[in-house]
Amino acid sequence: MIPITDKVVNGEVLQKAINHYREKGIILPTFAQMQNPELIPGKIKDQLKNIGLWDLHPLNLFRITWKNEPKAKGGLYGKPNYIELPKSLTGIDARIVVMLGKWFPTGAHKVGAAYGCLTPRIITGEFDPTYHKAVWPSTGNYCRGGAFDSYLMDVTAVAILPEEMSRERFAWLEEIGAEVIATPGCESNVKEIYDKCWEIKRTRKDCVIFNQFEEFGNSCWHYEVTGHAIEEALHLVAGKDAQMSAYISATGSAGTIAAGDYLRTKFPHLKVVASEALQCPTLLQNGFGGHRIEGIGDKHVPWIHNVKNTNVVTAIDDEDCMRLLRLFNEKDGKEYLTSNGNDQELVANLNMIGISGIGNILSAIKTAKHFDMTSEDIIFTIATDSAEMYGSRIEELKEERGSYSNLQAARDHEKCMLGTRSDTMKDLTYQDQKAIHNLKYFTWIEQQGKDVEDLRQLWDDRHIWPKLFSQPARWDELINEFNEKTGLLNKL
Repeated sequence: MIPITDKVVNGEVLQKAINHYREKGIILPTFAQMQNPELIPGKIKDQLKNIGLWDLHPLNLFRITWKNEPKAKGGLYGKPNYIELPKSLTGIDARIVVMLGKWFPTGAHKVGAAYGCLTPRIITGEFDPTYHKAVWPSTGNYCRGGAFDSYLMDVTAVAILPEEMSRERFAWLEEIGAEVIATPGCESNVKEIYDKCWEIKRTRKDCVIFNQFEEFGNSCWHYEVTGHAIEEALHLVAGKDAQMSAYISATGSAGTIAAGDYLRTKFPHLKVVASEALQCPTLLQNGFGGHRIEGIGDKHVPWIHNVKNTNVVTAIDDEDCMRLLRLFNEKDGKEYLTSNGNDQELVANLNMIGISGIGNILSAIKTAKHFDMTSEDIIFTIATDSAEMYGSRIEELKEERGSYSNLQAARDHEKCMLGTRSDTMKDLTYQDQKAIHNLKYFTWIEQQGKDVEDLRQLWDDRHIWPKLFSQPARWDELINEFNEKTGLLNKL
C-alpha cells in the first residue's frame, strides 16, 4: 500500500532534530503559511525586512511562497507574482497568465518542492540533520532548491545533475557549498541520475535520497501552495464572463502539474495540459531523445504523476524555445517587440521567463488554438525560473549564430510564436491515460524496485490521490508541535 506520512517514526531521531534546531535557531514554516503569508508571525516579518531574498538565513524559509514582494532585499508579501501576455505578443484572443518563480529564493519555485520533501522526514523522525546528508537528484532547479533549503535547515546537501546543464547551475551549487555530482548527458538523461542514486544507496549509509520524481511531498507542495496561488491570481485578473479554461505545466518531475489536481476541484471543466519537448515526446509517442528545454527531465513517467487528471499532451520544438529566449532577452528583440505594440514594461519583464516557461507558453497557445478559445478563456501556466539562469545559453547562441537583429526578431516572433500550430498534441482518452500510467512499470517496478500492487493502487484506488494530497494538513500539525518543542517562536 502507498504509505501516508502521518505519524512519528523515530522519536529519538526527532528529539535530536528538535535539540539541534533549538541550538541553531531554525524555525520551520507551515504549508498554510507558505500558502498564506498573512499567517506568519509579525516578529518574523520584522526581521525579514533586513534580509535579502537570496540570503543564506534560516528565516528565508518563510519566503517559500508565490507571494513574495518582487524585490531583492527587504521585501515582505503581497499578491501572487504573475504577468499576463497580450494578444500582440501571443497572437491569440485567449488570455495567458504566467506565474513567476523568479521571486522565490534561488529564483525558482523548486525551493518549495524540496521543502515539501525534506521537512516531513524531519518532523517524523526519519531524517537526522546531525548525521544524514540530503541527496537531491535533479535535471536543474530542484537540486538548487534542495541545496538552498538544506543550508538554511543546517543539512549537508549532495546535488546530482546532468553534466550538460547550464554553467550557472554548477557555479551556484559550488558557491553554496553543496557536494556536486555531474552525471552523463543532458536533461533527458534521467536514468543516469537514478543509477547514481542506487550507487549512493549501496555505498553511503549517511545519505537520504529525495528523488523528486517519486516524492509525494513534491506534488503535495504544489497542490497546496501553487494551486491556491493560481486560484488567487485568477480572481485578480478575471473579469465578467471570464473563466479558467486550462492549466499548462511541463511534466518534468510531475510536481508542478499537481496544482492542476487542486484546480480541478474548483474548476471541474478545466483542461490540464502536460507539456514536453518534441525532441523527446515520451507521453505523446512513447518517444525518446535529447533536448534543450532545461529542467524537464523525461524518457519516463514520474511515479507521482496523477495521469488520470491530465487531459492533453503537447510537444514543443526546443528550437522555438531557444529562438524566443533570444527574442525576449536580446536588445534588438526587445526593441522589435516594443515597436510592434507591446507595452515597454511587459517587454522588460519577459526576462523573468526561462526556457521551460517559454515552452509552457507555446503549449498554452497550442491549447488555445486547438480548443478554439476566446477572450473569455484564461489559461494559467508556470515560469519555474527566469532567463537569469540561462545567460550562458544566450552567449552560446550568439557565438553559434552571430549577433541578433531586428529582422531576426521579426522572424522569430512570426515563426516561433505567432506561427505556433495545434499539431504535435493529443487529447487523452481514458485508455490513453491508462497507457501512459502503465509506462511507469518499466521505470519504477523493473528499474527502481517498487511494488506492482502500489502501481495498481495509484490507478485503481479512487481515494488514494485525495489522501496523498491532503497530507500537508497533518504535516502542519507536526510542524507546529516541532516548533513548540524548540521554543523558538516564544523567544522571538
